[in-house]
Amino acid sequence: MLAPTVAHLSFERDDGQVLPCIPGQFIQIHFHYADGSDARRSYSIAVGRALDSPPDARMDIAVSYVAGGAATALFEALDIGHRLEASGPYGRFCLFPNDANRRYLLVGTGTGITPYRAMLPQLESLMRARGVEVVLVQGARNPGELLYGDEIRAFADAHPGFRYMPCLSRELPDAASPHAHADVRHGYVQAALEELQPDPEHDTAYLCGNPDMVDASFELLKERGLAIGRIRREKYVSNK
Repeated sequence: MLAPTVAHLSFERDDGQVLPCIPGQFIQIHFHYADGSDARRSYSIAVGRALDSPPDARMDIAVSYVAGGAATALFEALDIGHRLEASGPYGRFCLFPNDANRRYLLVGTGTGITPYRAMLPQLESLMRARGVEVVLVQGARNPGELLYGDEIRAFADAHPGFRYMPCLSRELPDAASPHAHADVRHGYVQAALEELQPDPEHDTAYLCGNPDMVDASFELLKERGLAIGRIRREKYVSNK
């Protein structure tokens, strides 16, 4: 469990093959409702790899549990070795190889942080190759909901060009917490974006997670002069 209502799950293809994917893409899980009708749920792939490394056979996802949800019941019933039907990968919420920006602003809430976890090896390559800067802004209510927060903080500590800014709307970490850091903010991600002073000439922004956050951040970035082509979005809606 990454948080009280979010699970991290790992899968492998049962044919032993690698699932070819680009960091930022998602898969769809196929199942059936109690009445036998078809259902699908989309989940971003949470594991990534460097561009020059061999594909990894493992595929990780983060799943939000929703009380009474059909997908939640499906995942809660899984045991080691159980199988699911899935398709994909899909999506274009990815880092573009022809980007010439100086900085990436990556904003995520809830399980919307998972595409960025997958992108970390690719971002490492970009920082090394062309000196790009990266700021990852993660929104949560409290420190216990910072999904993959320890991993991301460790990555930031090891890479001077990468800045990690958790934004906690309700509860800040106490001084002894591993999440206590000068870059932690109290409030919502939009305030952190304002603080970062988006640059329409040199920034490219990614927004992923709660639709209200995505819409509000999109409007803020447009007001600051970023072209629509420099703002990439993916909304996450909790489905039962």
